[in-house]
Amino acid sequence: MTRNTHFFGFLVLPLAGLAGCSSAPSTKPAAPARDKIQGKALVALNESTALDAALNAGGPSVYLVDGLKRYRLFFNKAFEVSPGKEYVAEGIYAQKAIDAIGDPGQGTNGYPPEASCGRVVRMAWPGLAFDVTDSYASSLRAKVNRFPARAVFLVTGIQLAPSATDSAKKKDDAGNEEKEEPKVSVPADKQSALLIEGPTVLPAPLWEPSGGTAHCKVVVDEEGKIAELNSGAQLCETVPWSQFRYKPAVKGGHPIRVNTEVEVRFDKRT
Repeated sequence: MTRNTHFFGFLVLPLAGLAGCSSAPSTKPAAPARDKIQGKALVALNESTALDAALNAGGPSVYLVDGLKRYRLFFNKAFEVSPGKEYVAEGIYAQKAIDAIGDPGQGTNGYPPEASCGRVVRMAWPGLAFDVTDSYASSLRAKVNRFPARAVFLVTGIQLAPSATDSAKKKDDAGNEEKEEPKVSVPADKQSALLIEGPTVLPAPLWEPSGGTAHCKVVVDEEGKIAELNSGAQLCETVPWSQFRYKPAVKGGHPIRVNTEVEVRFDKRT
C-alpha cells in the first residue's frame, strides 16, 4: 500500500450524548433503488470530533467531490481509498431518502425526524443488529442535524471510476489544475436575463420549512454552466446547480467566466 493510500476498517462505536433514533422492530421496507455518485476522493485529516469518528470508526473523514457537490461517505465495511482518485459509489443519499419518507410534523419536531434515521440506515444496510442500527442512526441524525444541506451518503459499494487515470486536464508546473480566474462581475439582474434553464423556485427543505430567498454567489463558466459555488449559505447548498444553464457572457467576441449572484426562492412548506 502506498503512502497516499488509506485503509479504513469500520467498526461500531458507541456515541455517548447524542440523540438516538429508535431501533424498534418495524415492517421491513421494500428494497430501494440505489443512488450512484462519482467524484474525486478527499480525505479530511483535520476532522477529529467524536461525531466524525463515529461515522468512520476513528479514521479521517472521507468525501467524494463532484463539481459543486461534496458527499460525506458513511461506511459499514472496510475499504481502501486513494485521495485524489476518482471513484463511483453506490448506496443511499441520506437526505434525499429522509425527504422522500416525509415528515408529518413539517419540521416542527426537528430535522431529521427521529423515526426516519433508523429506517434510512436499514434501507442501506438491511439485516444489521438493532444495537448496530441504533449506533449508526444516532450518528447519522446528529451529522445531518448539524449540517442539513451537506450530503451524507451511506455506501453499499465503491470502486475506482473508469476515468480515474484520465490525465487530460491541463495542469501547471506544480501539477495543479489551472483555473482561469473570472474576467468580470455581472450583476444578478443582468445574469438572470441570460438564464436559459434552471429551477429558481424550489420547495423549502424539511429542515427550514419556512423557506425564504437565498442569494448565492457563483462562477459561471464559458459554456454558461455553474462552475463554482462561493456562498456558504446552507440553502444555496441544496440548489441543483447542474441543472442551470446560461447564455455565456461575452467580452471581445469571446465567451468568458464571470462572477455573479443567483437568487433562488424557496417556497414555504404547507
